[in-house]
Amino acid sequence: MRVIRPAFVVIFWLASVLTATAQAADQPAKSPIFETDILPIFKAKCASCHNPRAKKAELDLTTLDAVAKGGESGELIVGGKPDDSLLYEMIHEGLMPPEDFKKPLTKAEIETISRWIQAGAKSKNGDALSKADLVTQHDIIPLMNLRCTVCHGLRKQEAGLDLRSKSSMLKGGKSGPAIVLGKPEESLILKRLHAAEMPPRKLLVRFGIRPMNSAEIAMLSKWIAADGPEVEMQLDVATTAPDPLVTDEDRKFWAFQKPNRPAVPRVNHQALVRNPLDAFLLKTLEGQQLSYSPEADKLTLIRRVAFDLTGLAPDWKDVETFLADDSPKAYEKMVDRYLASKRYGERWGQYWLDLAGYADSEGKRSADPIRPHAWRYRDYVIRAFNADKPYDRFLLEQIAGDELADYEHAAEVTPQMYDNLVATAFLRMAPDGTGSDIVDTAVERMEVIADELNIFTAGILGLTMKCAQCHSHKYDPIPQRDYYRLMAVFKGAYDEHDWLKPSFVPGQTETAKAGRVLVHVLADELTKWQADKLQHEQRVTAAQQKLKQPRKLLIEKLRSERIAKLPAEVQEKVKQLLGTPKPKRNAEQKQLAAKYEASLKFDDKKLSKADSDFKKLAAATAKQVKELTAKAPKQPQIRALWDRGVPSPTYIYRRGDVTNPDRLVGPGVPAVLTDGKTPFDVQPPWPGANKSGRRLALARWLIEPNHPLTSRVMINRIWKFHFGRGIVKSLGNFGHTGSRPTQPELLDWLSREFIDREWSIKQMHRLMMTSSAYRQSSQMTDKLAELDPENALLSRMPLRRMEAEVVRDSVLLVAGRLDETRFGQPDPVSVRPDGLVTSTESKQGWRRSIYVQHRRKEMPTILENFDLPQMIPNCVERPSATVASQALHLSNDSMILKLSGQFAERVQTEAGTEPYRQIEHAYQIALSRPPTDEEKQVSLETLAALTKRWKAELGGEADKDNEAEKRALVNLCHTLINSAAFLYVD
Repeated sequence: MRVIRPAFVVIFWLASVLTATAQAADQPAKSPIFETDILPIFKAKCASCHNPRAKKAELDLTTLDAVAKGGESGELIVGGKPDDSLLYEMIHEGLMPPEDFKKPLTKAEIETISRWIQAGAKSKNGDALSKADLVTQHDIIPLMNLRCTVCHGLRKQEAGLDLRSKSSMLKGGKSGPAIVLGKPEESLILKRLHAAEMPPRKLLVRFGIRPMNSAEIAMLSKWIAADGPEVEMQLDVATTAPDPLVTDEDRKFWAFQKPNRPAVPRVNHQALVRNPLDAFLLKTLEGQQLSYSPEADKLTLIRRVAFDLTGLAPDWKDVETFLADDSPKAYEKMVDRYLASKRYGERWGQYWLDLAGYADSEGKRSADPIRPHAWRYRDYVIRAFNADKPYDRFLLEQIAGDELADYEHAAEVTPQMYDNLVATAFLRMAPDGTGSDIVDTAVERMEVIADELNIFTAGILGLTMKCAQCHSHKYDPIPQRDYYRLMAVFKGAYDEHDWLKPSFVPGQTETAKAGRVLVHVLADELTKWQADKLQHEQRVTAAQQKLKQPRKLLIEKLRSERIAKLPAEVQEKVKQLLGTPKPKRNAEQKQLAAKYEASLKFDDKKLSKADSDFKKLAAATAKQVKELTAKAPKQPQIRALWDRGVPSPTYIYRRGDVTNPDRLVGPGVPAVLTDGKTPFDVQPPWPGANKSGRRLALARWLIEPNHPLTSRVMINRIWKFHFGRGIVKSLGNFGHTGSRPTQPELLDWLSREFIDREWSIKQMHRLMMTSSAYRQSSQMTDKLAELDPENALLSRMPLRRMEAEVVRDSVLLVAGRLDETRFGQPDPVSVRPDGLVTSTESKQGWRRSIYVQHRRKEMPTILENFDLPQMIPNCVERPSATVASQALHLSNDSMILKLSGQFAERVQTEAGTEPYRQIEHAYQIALSRPPTDEEKQVSLETLAALTKRWKAELGGEADKDNEAEKRALVNLCHTLINSAAFLYVD
């Protein structure tokens, strides 16, 4: 027997292996199958977030059908094209699973998924994408709404055709059925589309629509060819079943829990506790070995209170009254006086108008069209604050005022009905360019809706939800579904497919001149308008009467001349003809009329050609009538939002794209703010109402005592405007990316107290302002700089610069030129020759800034320099910048210089010519306090030096009417206006 050598064995083995490998390489690799190769990967690495019970991003990866359906970002798979497939892009780029996930996909797993897609995403039973390609009514109805139902829908059915459902398409209109199932080539709608007859090209701009593109026409054709498949799609609303997208664990975040009233703590410095606020604050301070700063003096306190509550400095007589009052409740009485001031609503109303995004113009377009009736909402807000309207009622009226009473059938509009309707303008404040034909498509309308939802969610809920228009919130448990549920709540009034245009825009076709206004004003105002209208019509008639007699005489003269030129035999007959009414003319007269009557008719144009005197009189009369007509009293109207009854269906738009609808949703609220097992209850506002009741349900949900955010968010805003920063610093973001409350127990205590005090804002002011915390000085020490550098613990009161309106109004006040006429039309603004924007001056001066026209593109320069926001779309919290333009404006602006002169005139009138008394009085007016000894001395020396300088400059004119002394006083007053003591509130 021959022995086989080991080396030969190795060679033989290697040859066998290589041969087998070569044979294997010649055979195609087995394609991955979903059930055996892909699903195990998904279950191990993805399904914890993407399953039927926890569908993050609306995505379920546990079944083939669910994978084929995709998620909120659209389809996941493009068969045969891994690089074009969103699923592969996300895992290949390492975006999914998230970084903090403990089980990332391996390279081999990623490669397997890539090969699966490349091979067509196969399953045991065939192609994974087959079901996703089915076109149903839920693809077609949104398309009809987008392109067709403006003429063939709820409000209008041209040719009797309604395209809002399959059944109505089959019913058709005057020309027959719109579709023939199984026969796209015979379907009238497709014939019209292919012929470019529909939508009519001349109407596209007018109605803000665009024609169907080829892909959309192909989809419609495919649906008709397949007999118009309809699939049942359950309306996605909250039910009693567990929510697959929001869990009870999500609801454990502090801001999503209802506020509970904590026990008031005991503290070491009990003598400093004037009310429970102090106990909570001192508890935290004592934990850092800190306490309150010393109490501020009475001069500081009254100036602080006056500016906080009215936005203006206290009158010196009020200061003297407070200083002389030694009673134990002197401070509380002073606070109450300012709470009762009519100026209070103007101050605190401005904060709310910021939140609402109030503006007197539409924005978006360079023309920035005026909103002629927006001022009523401004006045409503001011009056509501002055009356201390309970915050729950205040919200109810603004969110759903039109659904609180049947104003349409009321015998008379009551003051409460009027308030209800005016209040709804809160939801009409977002920038809106859809009054222009070229920016009035569904895309632009969705921008307006998105801005309004942003105003509502950030301002009232304290949540950032804007990103959820395109995808689920990245940080807060707010799925995209909840954004569109909330949008559905507003759809009765804000429907992108059933749109009311904003204010009339000159030059635009078919713009609704009264699209967003109601005429339900109070009887007194309506009666006055009717009387004014009658008087105006009488004035126009009187002006027109000036031509009546001259016209008559000239016509008679010209007719006589022309008749005299006619054949003699017909002259008398023509005269008789002209005196005979048409119905009574005989055959001969009718023949004469046809021949001669036209030449004997004279309008004013012909008369003017014939007679120069009449021409002059006619021109003068026409000019007068035109001027009178321009001054015709306009019918009083209300800018409002109202439910229109039957909204179109609400689909989730994938990636926020109005042309890419996903599934149907119904009205609802963010699930994380509910208990997760209570449906959103919508009921008609009253029996037989033609309104949906959706916003009323939203408003009532908002003001439930256990709502997690409503009271917290408002209390936090009030706190911020008294103490310089909110307990939650991010006023419009109480979510995971917002700031955490520095005093969470205090915030909850205040929230419950707010509700228990029947939502009274003034009572909360009083509570905060009578605390020891509010009465602290703003004194900074080394210890406070080390332990509480940002004053988060409120170890002192902050030194705050005046806001823009307060700066302007304060300068007007000290100059004695503040016109305190309240309410009504805003004062217009104009651009001066030097390019600066100012408001109009009246005989009394200038009104408060809140009454100045707020145009988004033309803001008064002084306000803009001091950080007045543009309202794009609103301002939850204003910035406070210090820039050179502020000092330059106060130093050099001609209006400021003029007001400085009027300030000086006031001082001289009230204090006389004695410099010492002038200085003292100027300080009292501007700074609400007398000057210190050092300030008196410096001011006296300054006045003397300035007087000397002016005498030298003026020469012989210096002694005339003490001109040098007057100009020196103007300089001093101008200096006070520029001082930090004037611009900052201690």
